[in-house]
Amino acid sequence: MNRIAENVAVGSELVSSPSLAETLLRSGGLALAGSALVAVCAHVAIPLGFTPVPVTLQPFAVLLLALLMSPRLAFATMVAYLAEGAAGLPVFTPHGLGGVAQLLGPTGGYLLSYPVVAPLVSWMHRQGSRGFYRSVAITGAGSLVTLAMGAVWLGLFTHAAASAVLTHAVLPFLPGDVLKVVAAAGIAVGVSRFRRS
Repeated sequence: MNRIAENVAVGSELVSSPSLAETLLRSGGLALAGSALVAVCAHVAIPLGFTPVPVTLQPFAVLLLALLMSPRLAFATMVAYLAEGAAGLPVFTPHGLGGVAQLLGPTGGYLLSYPVVAPLVSWMHRQGSRGFYRSVAITGAGSLVTLAMGAVWLGLFTHAAASAVLTHAVLPFLPGDVLKVVAAAGIAVGVSRFRRS
């Protein structure tokens, strides 16, 4: 009788726990939804006349998703986003070449930083408290990595001097990135508190 009860208990646990297929389907759906958010934010873009790099909301979306997702899911989301863009879907900023050309163009370094920055920020975020100020510091570090990779790529692409790269790829974006970092951290902390309540 005890064995029958144990089998029933084990069977009910198997029924209630999600299958591998359900988990993969859910993760895939979240990754696609996250890549759609990055795509929408990419279209909120303001071109600057003196640099090929526009101001966009992409970094905000990348940092927010990094704070809300696991490192693996954040990485998968950014890879999905870049794959969608490389395939020709209109997910990149409309002020670029589109497709693979945009990945290899002057702003490619920013785009290619996303699969590095998102899981890194996500992993760091999960190593301690998830308060606002710590989240700001972590996302700020992630933002600097994106700016650095974008600047290095643009410098290699244009063969410009370091001072020119700094004024075309980093300095104009710092004020806006501060706002994006603070907004991403604030939203993530709010979501975390809502989940706990």
